[in-house]
Amino acid sequence: MINESKFSTLQRLRRLSDLLDNAIAIPGTPLRFGLDPILGLFPGVGDFLGTAVSAYIVVEAARMGISRKILVQMAVNIVLDMVMGTVPVVGDVVDAAWKANTKNIALLEEHFKVSPSSQKADWWFLAWILGGLVLLAILLGAIAIMILRALLALIHG
Repeated sequence: MINESKFSTLQRLRRLSDLLDNAIAIPGTPLRFGLDPILGLFPGVGDFLGTAVSAYIVVEAARMGISRKILVQMAVNIVLDMVMGTVPVVGDVVDAAWKANTKNIALLEEHFKVSPSSQKADWWFLAWILGGLVLLAILLGAIAIMILRALLALIHG
């Protein structure tokens, strides 16, 4: 059983995850998507914002004492989300299906079911993970902007 503070944090992160991944239902279907794929429609900036909010969930997980192994799994989910999201249009559809934030909340919930005792956050390790995420987001955003500029140049001659 987790303490009240961690439970409250987990609930808040779950609501944030639902907003990013499952906030909008497609009528007549069981399908849902959130703000993350919508943000992804804005080349470069949207993917960066989505990644920043996803990284916030990882920071909170570290503050809750999640192991390095789970932090790495969470970061991999975000990286896959970023990489898939860079492909115009198709990437946004894949992004809506992948739901990295929902996967990361499931990892948190599973951790607390299996291992209620947590360890102290390793802030240097977290800084490396977040630094890598930021650099990758900047790189992918720059590539997306260069591709968009090239396409616009082709269209406008």
